[in-house]
Amino acid sequence: MARRTTTTPTSDTRRRALLHGYRSGLEERIAAELAAKGIHVVFEGLKVFYTPPVKTRSYTNDFPLPNGILVETKGRFVTEDRQKHKAIKAEHPDLDVRFVFSNSKTKLSKGSKTTYAKWCDDYGFLWADKSIPDAWLNEPPCPRRLAALERASKKPKA
Repeated sequence: MARRTTTTPTSDTRRRALLHGYRSGLEERIAAELAAKGIHVVFEGLKVFYTPPVKTRSYTNDFPLPNGILVETKGRFVTEDRQKHKAIKAEHPDLDVRFVFSNSKTKLSKGSKTTYAKWCDDYGFLWADKSIPDAWLNEPPCPRRLAALERASKKPKA
């Protein structure tokens, strides 16, 4: 994924988020919401290993919840991210990765009719706008999800 080479954040919200260890204002806001609801905040505390066709790579999830749900926050949902999440789902079908978008109605590209939400629906991912739904937080731990997390977070042997 190409990163911008400029070192100057583009907004006050992003500057504040960067100061607190987040990459976006949405990530910072989600962390504050989780903390306010009494959930211990772990940002990018869990790596899930997956193997694209060429080599083993790792994916660091934004917010692993205690019940085994992995929440990924996205302002921009670029092609690389979509390909990565399709590969992870194919290799680890029992992982429960869910997305929180800044705006789920955003189109995948300028000429596309597909929105971020539609893409998630098409590929079997749950999604929400702007905030983690309480229903996700209140879901009980699922042994299948937790076992999938355990398997996925172990580095494959070469």
